[in-house]
Amino acid sequence: GGSAMTKKLVNDAAAYIRGLAELRGRNADWAERAVREGASLPAADAAAIGVVDLVARDLDELLAAIDGREVSVQGTVRVLDTSDSTLVELEPDWQLRLLAIISNPNVAYILMLIGIYGLIYELANPGAVFPGTVGAVSLLLALYAFQLLPVNYAGVALILLGLALMIAEAFVPSFGALGVGGIVVFVVGSLILIDTDVPGFGLSLPLVLAVAIASALLLFFVVAMAIGSLRRPVVSGAEGLIGARGHAKVGFCGAGSVHVLGEDWGARSDRPIDAGQAVRVTGRDGLVLIVEPDPSEPTPSAKEP
Repeated sequence: GGSAMTKKLVNDAAAYIRGLAELRGRNADWAERAVREGASLPAADAAAIGVVDLVARDLDELLAAIDGREVSVQGTVRVLDTSDSTLVELEPDWQLRLLAIISNPNVAYILMLIGIYGLIYELANPGAVFPGTVGAVSLLLALYAFQLLPVNYAGVALILLGLALMIAEAFVPSFGALGVGGIVVFVVGSLILIDTDVPGFGLSLPLVLAVAIASALLLFFVVAMAIGSLRRPVVSGAEGLIGARGHAKVGFCGAGSVHVLGEDWGARSDRPIDAGQAVRVTGRDGLVLIVEPDPSEPTPSAKEP
């Protein structure tokens, strides 16, 4: 089945592998089946029907088995002499080892999150330097790793959208609506980030859930702080003066002056107030406080024996 282009690609691949198998004296019929039908078989069966030359348990057995075997190299027949061969192991250098580490999908995912959070912290706190530097380096390493992985960029977009919604919750409190939506979008984006069914290339589900739970706890903490700040009484600015207590500097009924919160203010009251009497602020008109006698404090005359 499939389109004409698909059929042509399959036929080309089958013809190529059949010619290669015939050149090396292998089982050409099974090689073609491997392309057209995706056939597979155990190692012992592969050796029995001529799909492979031999099967060896370890390197020493392999060297012993191929000693004296004739091979064709660019049209020239050569005889392998492996009886006294010296084995040279080529270890990967630090660059390849580093690449192997950061190209792990889980490591690349963590680097991406560190990069994003680091840059966000730096933008929120200019001059911190260290979070921004770590975030930039981590994000660049993550982008380099992602170019080597089968990344679904719709997943990247969903992750960024989820983070944006969770951050928006901290600045535009919606009592968890934006935050919960951000967590759901973040988890969905993480699950579809790596677009492949090959084992070992997917993101670890426990890692995704751990990051989502950590984000949810942080979000809960931020929302709780926002709700607490809304319930906390105002202690500064014009609103902070309402309810403040002080005392009258002079006796007055109408305009006068009072001492409130360590400062002298012009005041106005519709009720008579004696000098030194406790007063409570009920309003403010520009730089003039509207006060009334504080009922919780006795008047100066009442204090006298």
